[in-house]
Amino acid sequence: MKCSHSARSDVGRQREHNEDDYGVGEGHQATELGSLFVVCDGMGGHEAGEIASHMAVENIITAFYALKDEERGVALSLAFESANAGIFNEGTRTRTSMGTTGVAAVINGDTCTIANVGDSRAYLIRANDIRQISRDHSLVNDQVAAGMLSVSDAEKMYYRHVITRALGHQPDVVVDLFSFTVEQNDRILLATDGLINHVDDAELLSIAGHAASADAVERLIDMANDRGGSDNITALLVTIEAVDTSVTTPVPLSKLAITATEYTAEQTTGSYSTASMRLMLAPQLSWQGAGLSVGILVFLGWIITFGLMGWWPFHN
Repeated sequence: MKCSHSARSDVGRQREHNEDDYGVGEGHQATELGSLFVVCDGMGGHEAGEIASHMAVENIITAFYALKDEERGVALSLAFESANAGIFNEGTRTRTSMGTTGVAAVINGDTCTIANVGDSRAYLIRANDIRQISRDHSLVNDQVAAGMLSVSDAEKMYYRHVITRALGHQPDVVVDLFSFTVEQNDRILLATDGLINHVDDAELLSIAGHAASADAVERLIDMANDRGGSDNITALLVTIEAVDTSVTTPVPLSKLAITATEYTAEQTTGSYSTASMRLMLAPQLSWQGAGLSVGILVFLGWIITFGLMGWWPFHN
């Protein structure tokens, strides 16, 4: 297997600090155990978010390559758990609320395994088609999966950025794993929501699926900035240049078989189909959701106050 990559992280137009981070496993360990690519989006404000994302990237890469005897998907899950524990312990020690999303891809032979926690995304681009591989761990995505919201309505919800899983938020974490067979010329895009919020799937395909890798990354980030750059922006684009086995009949993305599992410290659950994902509400709601709760309480408080004062329209 042979692959190449290009990556860039940008602060965006409205933030003072970049809380995104990314990393790549290279050298003999990548040749032996698989090429690893990681993207993280930190939360917790300046310093806390930067620390969380940087810790996650370094910990995932270090732990993954230290687990030489494990199956590569299990090793990736354990690496995410190691990062989660490290960030959680650091937050506890410093009494700081911190966390980070995490999405990673490991390519070993002709197999790619994606791991994700949070709403940073992994896409597969093949033969002028694009497919999101990762699953957003967000409140609105859970509502879409449950049939409570349409995709178009979800994009308009003001709480669409509230996530339901994060690395470092709780002592334990559930990691989603997705494995599939790669083909020559496939491209895998890892990106934070700073890119996804401003560039839709068709535009991702148009640019990341056709332009040279380095140029594609630059154009995607420039496009997100031109449209407001409301958050930090990170894009990492991997190109599969050669695989160990020859594929006589390319498989279109619509028919691509993807093995999906949830991994926890206790056990790995059974596989499930990505075509019909059931609602899986994680017990850990990101601390980002606290702002929503406080806002609702303040709003209700004003309604009660105005009502007691007899002010219209709260006056009976």
